[in-house]
Amino acid sequence: MVSSNGGGNLNEALLPHGGVDKHDQENARELASRVWIETKKLWQIVGPAIFSRIASFSMNIITQAFAGHLGDVQLASISIANTVIVGFNFGLLLGMASALETLCGQAFGAKRYQMLGIYMQRSWIVLFFCCFLLLPVYVFASPILEWLGQPENVAEETCVVAMWLLPLHFSFAFIFPLQRFLQSQLKNQVIAWVTLAALVINAFTSWVFVYVLDFGVIGAAIALDVSWWFMVFALLGYVLYWCPLTWTGFSVQAFSGLWEFFELSAASGVMLCLENWYYRILILMTGHLKNATLAVDALSICMSINGWEFMIPLAFLAATGVRVANELGAGNGKAAKFATIVSMVQSTIIGLIICLIIVIFHNKFAVIFTSSSDVLEEVDKLSIFLAVTILLNSIQPVLSGVAVGSGWQAMVAYVNLGCYYVIGLPLGFLMGWVFKLGVKGIWGGMIFGGTAVQTVILAIITMKSDWDKEAEKARARVAKWSSPHPDDQPAEPARR
Repeated sequence: MVSSNGGGNLNEALLPHGGVDKHDQENARELASRVWIETKKLWQIVGPAIFSRIASFSMNIITQAFAGHLGDVQLASISIANTVIVGFNFGLLLGMASALETLCGQAFGAKRYQMLGIYMQRSWIVLFFCCFLLLPVYVFASPILEWLGQPENVAEETCVVAMWLLPLHFSFAFIFPLQRFLQSQLKNQVIAWVTLAALVINAFTSWVFVYVLDFGVIGAAIALDVSWWFMVFALLGYVLYWCPLTWTGFSVQAFSGLWEFFELSAASGVMLCLENWYYRILILMTGHLKNATLAVDALSICMSINGWEFMIPLAFLAATGVRVANELGAGNGKAAKFATIVSMVQSTIIGLIICLIIVIFHNKFAVIFTSSSDVLEEVDKLSIFLAVTILLNSIQPVLSGVAVGSGWQAMVAYVNLGCYYVIGLPLGFLMGWVFKLGVKGIWGGMIFGGTAVQTVILAIITMKSDWDKEAEKARARVAKWSSPHPDDQPAEPARR
């Protein structure tokens, strides 16, 4: 027999509007509210970041388009200079600047506002010094490219273009830290507007230097230099006049602890550039296949689509890094974990949608780039690899963002090195040449041997993390990297 009291409780539990259901509904409403709040914070970064990255990417496309009307050699020279020479240095310097995402993000969360400006100055010093160390890549571009198999006339023309792109090279030392300094304060709309203005300037100056002044391919390079330095001065002007809490002027503190800062920056650079170089090696390996022209054309189309789409995951990487760093710096380990989950889910959903679009239109999307039936057929064969790459790229950058926000760059650099270059490249070589699967074997081996393994390992590391301990580490890191300052008092958040 069930007592009347017990029966009442049982009935209450079974009723559709009983106490348990009400409690569940309240939990569901609370969860939905938290997700919505976190989504707004996330997209405050993701939205402008996607726009600014696509605009920056488009500047290279505009430059190549203007050069392409000058001749095949000119198109090849500007493309190779941008993709190989500048691309090699871009990846490393961009990665090194990501150290600021850890330090500035955590300091901002801990309300150590004045340290953000000092961190940025340290990053300027370190990256400017590294720009000088990377100069041989530009100076010896011609013999390097000939060694990689490029024709002599293309290699020589590329070297000339690369030398004219040196101002662009040095602009990276300033623009990347400026962007991360503002990004950590959620001032992303400023970056987006400045990048839009730079895109317009790039289109106009390309027309002036290439056609009006008849500077040829060198004019296209100069237009790119002008556009990037415009962004440097525009963002610097905003920082000097509109960031009173986080920019307190130039300080001698920027010259202290430079070696430790260099070590963290180097770890960040290696972590991100290993992946950047990985896909460039894919194209290089494909160029050494028999009848490589068709394979390279098809792969280039796939990589162009992947490059455009990758701007979205890169925006999520930046947003996740900022959100995790801010919450850890404020001592909110559980909030950092929640931000990671929300970012992962939303990025994966977007990746799935784009992946499905590629699968559905597998034999049509390449029409945007070519009318050759042979190339269209080859792209169709590679479409499944592109779809899988896009799906993995919607997950892996979020995990990298967690690593940046948490300060795990050195550990993840070893993971990337092992996955990409110890497992992925040999497997790609094995499947491409030994098993004679061609470009599909190279790409498939590099995807499943490198990217997929890396994603799984980073996911395990993230899931096993003790977020409360990570918050303690963040507070300790802020204390270590901050110097006592008489005016260092908690202040209201910077204007957004």
